[in-house]
Amino acid sequence: MSDPQYGAPQGGGQPSYVLPAPASSGSGVKMAILFGAVIALIAANVYLFLQIDTLKQEMTKNRDSILEEVGRVKETSSVTSAAAKRNMDTLKEELEAARRQASMAVGQAKVDATKHAEDLAARLAQQQKASETAMKGQISKVEEAATTANTKIGEVATDVTGVKTDLSNTKSELDKTIASLKTVSGDLGVQSGLIATNGKELQALKALGERNYFEFNLAKTKAPQKVGDIFMQLKKTDNKKNKYTVEITADDKRVEKKDKGVNEPVQFYSSKARQPYEIVVNEVKKDVIVGYLATPKVQTAR
Repeated sequence: MSDPQYGAPQGGGQPSYVLPAPASSGSGVKMAILFGAVIALIAANVYLFLQIDTLKQEMTKNRDSILEEVGRVKETSSVTSAAAKRNMDTLKEELEAARRQASMAVGQAKVDATKHAEDLAARLAQQQKASETAMKGQISKVEEAATTANTKIGEVATDVTGVKTDLSNTKSELDKTIASLKTVSGDLGVQSGLIATNGKELQALKALGERNYFEFNLAKTKAPQKVGDIFMQLKKTDNKKNKYTVEITADDKRVEKKDKGVNEPVQFYSSKARQPYEIVVNEVKKDVIVGYLATPKVQTAR
């Protein structure tokens, strides 16, 4: 019969399963955290760069739109102004001729000539007013286009500012969560990495990417249940004392972990990796345990 920790078989003889003495150093954990933070920062910078590039494209598009609108206004104004100027010049010439005629005429002819000159003056004034109104309308269109463009640019700039704020808040929240994580020794005496005591902390661990994580909600059943690449079977729970007993099957070998506590790293070895696997139970209920399995990223046969 094998030792519960996969040690040498009882009764002497050569050990069938040799346990190495792996150790994870504090510097390794710090490097993993630093690596995760660098990856997160790079991703944030890439996202921000894309947002700024979008802003530049929007500004260029709006600028081109304004220039095109101004060009159309200038062209229209030029044609309109030229036509209006010709009309007004004609009216001025007619007005001068009418006034000269009125000054030389006598009697009823003078009255008629004066009236004709007044009509011409009124038409000239009306033409000038219409020209000014048309010009104001074109200027108003340009101003409206510029205002719309500025509004769009402001909206994009606000979006970029919001992205920066969200990234900053997310990074700050992640830093706080990572700072709250704990390092403890597992039940094999091997220094454990960071452990999560709740779902939020587990998400932070996943973000670091140091290990593979498999969440489970394991009920007491007659047959073992698969979690990751191992099988687990819940034997009993004591929810008042937050204790549980579970049987683990890895590499066709079984080991029972008795009376383990909440947030206690339960360690065991697999032939697939040099570092130990870890089970962390965050909650013990009646005939149910909730937690996660952490396995090494590098699967190197022992």
